[in-house]
Amino acid sequence: MKSSRRGILAASAAGGAMLALGGCEKLISKVADHLGQDIPDSLDPPRHAEIDHIHHLLNRAGFGPWPGDVERVRAMGADRWIDWQLQPESIDDTLCDLRSRRAEFEGNAGECYEYRKPVLREAMARHTLLQALYSRRQLFETMVGFWTDHLNVNIDKGDCIYLKPWDDQHVIRKHALGNFRELIRASATSPAMLVYLDGNHNKGGKPTDIPNENYGRELIELHTLGVHGGYAQHDVYEAARALTGWRVRHGFMKGSVHFVPSEHDQGAKTLLGHRIAAGGNEKDIDAVVDIVCRHPATATHIAGKLVARFVSDVDPPPALIERTAEVFRSTDGDIKSVVRTVLTSEEFRASRGVKFKPPFRFVVSALRALGADTHAHTPVIEYLSRMGQGVFQYPTPDGYPDKASPWLGTLLWRWNFAMALAAGQAPQIAVHLDKLSAALHATPADAAARLFEHLLGRAPSEAEASALADAADAKLPPSQNVSQLAGLILASPGFQRF
Repeated sequence: MKSSRRGILAASAAGGAMLALGGCEKLISKVADHLGQDIPDSLDPPRHAEIDHIHHLLNRAGFGPWPGDVERVRAMGADRWIDWQLQPESIDDTLCDLRSRRAEFEGNAGECYEYRKPVLREAMARHTLLQALYSRRQLFETMVGFWTDHLNVNIDKGDCIYLKPWDDQHVIRKHALGNFRELIRASATSPAMLVYLDGNHNKGGKPTDIPNENYGRELIELHTLGVHGGYAQHDVYEAARALTGWRVRHGFMKGSVHFVPSEHDQGAKTLLGHRIAAGGNEKDIDAVVDIVCRHPATATHIAGKLVARFVSDVDPPPALIERTAEVFRSTDGDIKSVVRTVLTSEEFRASRGVKFKPPFRFVVSALRALGADTHAHTPVIEYLSRMGQGVFQYPTPDGYPDKASPWLGTLLWRWNFAMALAAGQAPQIAVHLDKLSAALHATPADAAARLFEHLLGRAPSEAEASALADAADAKLPPSQNVSQLAGLILASPGFQRF
């Protein structure tokens, strides 16, 4: 972490700088609000029965629209917005950086060993949540989330909690919209991945050494070819042999990675029909990465996962998967080209409201929809843990599931969060429903409809309108009535889907 921020984190851990930290955060919120990170004076939400295409695009390619986003993207055009988002380096994200940089890691991997685990855990969760919530690079953050799950590292194993911040910056974020082969190569020698999947203990320099197959198996089965990719146990074993000798340093340059030739299997290997010559040393890893990344099954596997994430996890369209896989092959794994293919497809446009929001997406989309002001300290992060999606805490290598069924058991926590958020009772989160209602030009008679249109990108059905009418209480002051309606809409089945 930058030296200017390391002192703040250390002091916060000791409790000695909380007052100054809180004052600084209030100033950051005021500056961000003044510079445009607030609710516009006027909003024009969609009012037709079907989910608006722009609202749908912002929900899937990002974490849901911030107040005013639908109107801005409508004026820009969907295709132009996609192209803009695919060039994240050109997007000014200063206002997000003001909030998130206090918890950002930018040093070498060993620096995190200076901090206690609870401090690191909160800092990583805060940074991830604040980036998703406030970044204007919404597609980039969505892809960061996708690759984080695809190349999952659980911070509760070994030293992973100290090494994951480096992995997040130099593997996931560096390559999220880059080249797939470069992403996999960076992950293969990430200190966090070496510890998590036991590559740090994989050796083959002596005849009696037995290679550790954990990473080799997941590299093939999860990260590249997929479980139905046509590989055999022999390929896992040969990949493990080729990946021997990589170590995470202890002591001097702690947390960095180096190659130990004496612990590497120097013999010839045959992987997926390709021969890797003897004596390759550290170059063997490049041969493995080339072979698995350019295998035809890899294009299909990655295309399938992207289509499931962006279009449908229940019935991903086979034709779109094949078109996307072909783009992957023809561009040698150019992630931007692959993502553009999915987002500009008719299948994407037709898939509105069919996916179920995982907890992280639900929380962030609700905060964004209300234009919330937060710095995402422990009380906010705890909502995610209660809903079952603590940041970087999924135990198995396949990452958090992209299906509805695993999340249905935590709906009560969602409803509690929705009602508390709308009522202004969620700790360390400020919302301004009065300003949002004014921007929607809502009257007591149509407040429910205007809020529903803004939050869901469509008009309520007859059944939904009737339920909201029953929930409205004329005896309540207008502001309390709006809070109650907003909470019910956020907790509704419609808002759980995107």
